[in-house]
Amino acid sequence: MSEELGKVSERITDEFAKINQRITEEISGVRGEMAKEIASVRGEIASVRGELANVRADLIKWMFIFWVGQIGAIIGILFAFFK
Repeated sequence: MSEELGKVSERITDEFAKINQRITEEISGVRGEMAKEIASVRGEIASVRGELANVRADLIKWMFIFWVGQIGAIIGILFAFFK
């Protein structure tokens, strides 16, 4: 009986070792995939930041053009009003 219990205990230990090894391998695979996805997302974020910077520069340019036009219109109206 004790011999059979020893065999069962040994088998259980072996199975736990196999399961532990398999879990370790799966976790390593998942970590590798996650690292690839994170790198991909970081690349996309960097490209979005670049596009946002370009849009911001264009917006500032058009705001300046609008302000110059508005100042010109106001000066024209004031000249016409005070003549």
